[in-house]
Amino acid sequence: MDWTGWIERWGEPGVLAVAGLLVGLGFGFFAQRSRFCLRGAVIEFWHGRFADKLAVWLLAFSSAVVLVQALVVAGGLDVSTARQLSARGSLSGALVGGLIFGVGMVLTRGCASRLLVLSAQGNLRALLSGLVFAVVAQAALGGVLAPLREAISGWWVVEGGPSRSLLALFGVGPWDGLAFGALWLVVAVFFAHHSGWGFWKWAGGIGTGVMVALAWFATYQVMSHSFEPVQIQGLTFSGPSAEWLMRVLSEPGKPWTFGLGLMPGVFLGSMLGAALGREFKVETFGPGYSLPRYVTGAVLMGFGSMLAGGCAVGAGMTGGAIFAVTAWLTLGGMWLGGGLADRLIDGRHA
Repeated sequence: MDWTGWIERWGEPGVLAVAGLLVGLGFGFFAQRSRFCLRGAVIEFWHGRFADKLAVWLLAFSSAVVLVQALVVAGGLDVSTARQLSARGSLSGALVGGLIFGVGMVLTRGCASRLLVLSAQGNLRALLSGLVFAVVAQAALGGVLAPLREAISGWWVVEGGPSRSLLALFGVGPWDGLAFGALWLVVAVFFAHHSGWGFWKWAGGIGTGVMVALAWFATYQVMSHSFEPVQIQGLTFSGPSAEWLMRVLSEPGKPWTFGLGLMPGVFLGSMLGAALGREFKVETFGPGYSLPRYVTGAVLMGFGSMLAGGCAVGAGMTGGAIFAVTAWLTLGGMWLGGGLADRLIDGRHA
């Protein structure tokens, strides 16, 4: 692939935006067809039902870990300069943010990526929640909620480098990370087989994980072939949501980024998946769907994602695939917060 030629022709912003668009198309399509959803997986797990949603999430997560670590082993990817590993991080922000995000995703019946996917198939509840999520994420990043986020983040910090890598802390390397991912892939295949055959459960779950790895690979290739400083980044939705909000509200002319291409790509890919399955349907707030519940959940997810350094995909899968300590702590917080919220707020199986 002639990355240098593409960069010379379109520039780094153009190549990054196109890469984001293509990765987003794939992610949106596979996530829509497989019903990929961390919230659904968390609820199934805490209810002791190892069914489709848990199987899909495990397939996606383990596939992402395997492919990312395989790329590192093969020399096609170096994640050492990724923000999740190289920059100073917050363990308190990761845990508290993950807990808050987990509660929010139960209230909105979907995480940030799921809201975008549902919006593309006509769910206006998800669309409104996504807009609130973006506003609060921006407020937490550089607005009125930023001081609170910074205060919580300062409780327990960790320096960038080996102290932010689980592999380095355990004294192991990418081969061990690859083996760990392969083990979980076997577990995922077992649960997927146990919950019954479904083409899109398998193809969509694995495809979603592949897109997470491709995001790392594409931005790394641009960084490696560019004469300008480019930050390697993965697939996430909190930052790009806030970025799109500010792009709409500010003057035009700012350079395009991977995240700006990602969001419309996911939306279009989801629309394509919904059209294929004939699942486009306008849904609004009706009986059983409380507007305050969705707005509250979106607020919690927006603040929680910025506090944790990413959403369920950005921190959980993208950061988890490179074994960032904060990402795994965030992911644990999301599973715990989601389970507690489902038990205490919905209480269907109390």
